[in-house]
Amino acid sequence: MATAAFLRRGLTEEGFAVDVATDAASADDQVASSDYDAILLDVHLPGANGIDAAQAISRALPGVAIVLISGDDTIQLTDAEAEASGAVAFLPKPVPPRVLDSTIRLAVARTGALRQARQEAADLKQMLEDRKLIERAKGILMRRTACTEPEAYRILQRSSQDRSKRMVDIARTVLHSEPGATS
Repeated sequence: MATAAFLRRGLTEEGFAVDVATDAASADDQVASSDYDAILLDVHLPGANGIDAAQAISRALPGVAIVLISGDDTIQLTDAEAEASGAVAFLPKPVPPRVLDSTIRLAVARTGALRQARQEAADLKQMLEDRKLIERAKGILMRRTACTEPEAYRILQRSSQDRSKRMVDIARTVLHSEPGATS
């Protein structure tokens, strides 16, 4: 507990708002009921394995930076444990306050960048899926109306504007109107 008090004091002095959990059960309760930027987690928690706790927290709160800490110099994470834990850093105890401060700030920044990259990837994936639907709808319109590809695109575009709907929604309507269409 002396380490927790030392870390709490050091982090508070560096401007962080700090909550301390003394065991895995109270950590689970605190994490579920709060909004954290980072979680500093001891590998040896009373009542649980810190790696397992990090995995659970990472699944529940994927946007939170997890920093593992341990005074056990025999700890060696496997590649699978490191990946599954969701942790972005590992620190030995005792940790100088400035190192802890810098590590937490870097972990929060890297986690934020990773979260943004994941969101951008998801957005791009959705845009690609939408584009595929629009291309399929254009093909149906070209076949039905014997129009060219630019004309089919223009039909979708005008329908989108006239109905104040997204073009992909118009494309879905065209696809669903096709005999034998599946979702």
